[in-house]
Amino acid sequence: MIVRDFNVLKGTDRSVSDARWNSVRMLLADDGMGFSFHITTIEAGSEHEFHYKHHFESVYCISGAGAITDLATGQTHRIRPGVMYALDKHDHHRLVAESELVLACVFNPPVTGTEVHRADGSYAPAD
Repeated sequence: MIVRDFNVLKGTDRSVSDARWNSVRMLLADDGMGFSFHITTIEAGSEHEFHYKHHFESVYCISGAGAITDLATGQTHRIRPGVMYALDKHDHHRLVAESELVLACVFNPPVTGTEVHRADGSYAPAD
């Protein structure tokens, strides 16, 4: 059994930050679960373009408000507490945080914890 405390992990190397977001990696590839699990906080007023070409991601909104736009279709969906979205086609997307967003995120394959977004908004393929 793996038990971890988000409040403890916030002060460790499992807390990864980039341009206007922070992700606390609760489960990573080396935990052997077949997926990774993160609590990600997106700063209010920020906009991000992501394209996870090598990973599937599912996201559940815990708090905040924003929007996600599928850049292939132009379709925009509202994000608010209780809304989940899944990037089942490696969807190229833009995420806008109107207020601070707190999101629970699952990646498959799992991330290792050392990934950084590349120029195209993706993570490198898993080893």
